Amino acid sequence: MSNAYDHAAIERRWQQHWEKQQLFRARNPGDLDFDPKARKYYVLDMFPYPSGSGLHVGHAVGYIGTDVVARKKRMEGCNVLHPMGWDAFGLPAEQYAIATGKHPSETNKTNTANYRRQLKLIGLSYDWSREIDTSDPRYYKWTQWIFKRLFERGLAYQAEVPVWWCEELKTVLANEEVINGRSERGNFPCVRRPLKQWMLAITKYAERLLEDLDGLDWPESIKAQQREWIGKSEGAEIEFEVEGGAGKLVVFTTRPDTLWGATFMVVAPEHALLKKVPASHRAAVDAYVAQAAAKSELERTDLAKDKSGVFTGLYAHNPAFERGDARGRIPIWTADYVMAGYGTGAIMSVPGHDERDHEFATKFELPIVEVVRAPHGVKGFADGACFCDDGVAVNSGPLDGLATPAAKKKAIELLAARGVGKPRVTYKLRDWLFSRQRYWGEPFPLLHLADGTTIAVADDALPIELPRLDDFKPSSDGSAPLARAKQWVETRDPKSGASARRNTDTMPGWAGSCWYWLRFMDPANAREPWARDAESYWGPVDLYVGGAAHAVMHLLYSRFWHKVLFDVGLVHTKEPFQKLFNQGLLTAFAYEDGTGRLVANTELEERDGRFFKRGTNEPVTQIVTKMAKSLGNVVNPDDIVKEYGADTLRLYELFMGPLADSKPWNTRDIAGSRRFVERVWRMLVDPDRDDHVRPHLSIDQARPELTGESLELEKHFHRALAKVDSSFEHFNFNTAIAALMTFVNEASKRPQALTRAQGERFVLALSPFAPHVAEELWQRFGHEQSLVRESWPKVDPRFLEDDTIEIPVQVLGKLRGKVVVAKGAAEPEIVAAAKAAVPTWLEGKTLVKTIVVPQKLVNFVVR
Repeated sequence: MSNAYDHAAIERRWQQHWEKQQLFRARNPGDLDFDPKARKYYVLDMFPYPSGSGLHVGHAVGYIGTDVVARKKRMEGCNVLHPMGWDAFGLPAEQYAIATGKHPSETNKTNTANYRRQLKLIGLSYDWSREIDTSDPRYYKWTQWIFKRLFERGLAYQAEVPVWWCEELKTVLANEEVINGRSERGNFPCVRRPLKQWMLAITKYAERLLEDLDGLDWPESIKAQQREWIGKSEGAEIEFEVEGGAGKLVVFTTRPDTLWGATFMVVAPEHALLKKVPASHRAAVDAYVAQAAAKSELERTDLAKDKSGVFTGLYAHNPAFERGDARGRIPIWTADYVMAGYGTGAIMSVPGHDERDHEFATKFELPIVEVVRAPHGVKGFADGACFCDDGVAVNSGPLDGLATPAAKKKAIELLAARGVGKPRVTYKLRDWLFSRQRYWGEPFPLLHLADGTTIAVADDALPIELPRLDDFKPSSDGSAPLARAKQWVETRDPKSGASARRNTDTMPGWAGSCWYWLRFMDPANAREPWARDAESYWGPVDLYVGGAAHAVMHLLYSRFWHKVLFDVGLVHTKEPFQKLFNQGLLTAFAYEDGTGRLVANTELEERDGRFFKRGTNEPVTQIVTKMAKSLGNVVNPDDIVKEYGADTLRLYELFMGPLADSKPWNTRDIAGSRRFVERVWRMLVDPDRDDHVRPHLSIDQARPELTGESLELEKHFHRALAKVDSSFEHFNFNTAIAALMTFVNEASKRPQALTRAQGERFVLALSPFAPHVAEELWQRFGHEQSLVRESWPKVDPRFLEDDTIEIPVQVLGKLRGKVVVAKGAAEPEIVAAAKAAVPTWLEGKTLVKTIVVPQKLVNFVVR
């Protein structure tokens, strides 16, 4: 060691020490060194897909945040589980392998090694003995095992459904993976096509997924997104008879009270009724259906878009009216704003009281009838407006005069009595499309027999390993690559000996992440996915940190699988993640052209201080956006650590602002955090003696009675520590670092007043944020053991109180000055100090009265 601050040597030494001593290992029940008295704390990052480009500093923000929490919890005596692993299966890994010409198993091995190196480089205190990889057969054996539990409970089934097909990716995509008709990954065009797919019946859990959100400590925005995605609606199911013997149309509506205002009907372009369209309208309907198939659900349901549709030539009878009443004969249209998978795929259109119906009716000149009168003073039908809220029923026969809640209830009763309606609850949530025609994923643990039945393989036959294919590219006809593994596909049923075929689809990339937090609890268990005592001890996850982008897909799927496992009796909690926190993005400069398209840095050239698209005179505009390799604006943490050190990187990323906020990265500002670390070093390290703290700090003596400047520093330390503690409640660690900086400023003003006890406690408070330099300083104080499990310092409330108070001084009720007096000072002392603070306002005046409000103010009444 040396007395110079050498971040590279210090950080390398302590990272090796932590790993050799396994200081971050969590203890499971049954371990020899398990302490049953220690509180458990499970803090988990959303584990990453290990991309070929490695980590950038934006990825590190959340990881550093959870590491700070984990380190403090260990010092508070908790048994901390803080693991890391790799979400390695899925489309991104396969695409990267295809692009590099290597097998995904090889690229995954290389990429995970790089990620692991980078995470260790920035000093993250993961328990690496629990590392998992979703593409490891020892892991996906249990993913297949859990799928079997779903299959056995009837929650996994095959169905021919309209799915999103991406020709470029040569696979189907889930609804959540398609945005505006293009793939979320790669931004490739997608079209709807009917295919037989494996589905998971998540809709059977819709109500529980909705209800159990209330008990979770999650951001309200995330819970709102899940509620919106689940989309619960309560109302009525109503039957409309189609003319000409074409059957019945069943619709769901949340406003059965508006049935008397239904002037037309609309069915989805996928609706089976369209097969019965008369020849006179067939061509127009078919053309419209084909047009709608190329649109995403978001495009189709966008309220701002221009409505489109065609008349089918069919009519239905509105059951609100008697037969023969002309008002009861209403036309049936098809329009893409109606979705086949939501409700029944058909709606009754009430243009007087629904914005989309109103726009549609206005465009196609369909009748608009008022059946709900707006309250006085609110714009409604008479004002040419579409009134969509509660009011009073009008033009509605037996409902007239009823307020909306009562009108809804009576409408349902009338419909039920006539046998044409009943109450019903529906959800927007669809069953989860769970199969992919790609190679790099978990094989299904299923066998298809010659008689058409499908069976699951026995548990002792797991894992069904993914065969190695040298040619794993997607097929041009859309068939699964595994279909080319003939010897693997053709097999026999072990029980009957009958010939059988394996399923050639693979599970989606989401499968392995739907339960990984459970495997972390007991990752080496070869007999079962996790031991019951491990799950009952560690569950649920106390703190789960990741990006808000996962609000619907990963978080919803994970909750679904966990609830199934709860029903099977394999977990003891209904929810997997008790507290969720979303870290903000690190943003960086990028450039966009006149159309708003982002332009990569490699496509730019600078001329006369301005940037243009290379080879053109088209200027670009600098904007702030998220970091992305494609934009060339990422910053590699390796470079920052090499130049400034890991502790500096950690401090800078946390000091930029609250963890939840998005913040702009600026490499020029890192130097400030580096200077802070160096100031801490100079404050404590003896510049003349190697391996020692300053002489007055090296004296190991009983804590003396604090006086003078040492007492003032003690107060400053406890104020700083209180702010550090508070920062963990709201994840605004920037305030913690600012408080520590303030203490260093105060200590630097009076260096000889700093005591050994103050220096040591400061190092402990600093250690979650800058662990390497803290360990080095702790050792230089003479401690032989790491500070990882030292006790966290406690705030002494006595030192948070000031000995003095500031009192405003008024003359004739107007503030003229302020005075600082000792807390508890006698009134004569306060009055004397107050007079001395405002002499010019009292000079030449007669003091009529002195008013003293204890601890509050002094007011002199003069004339």
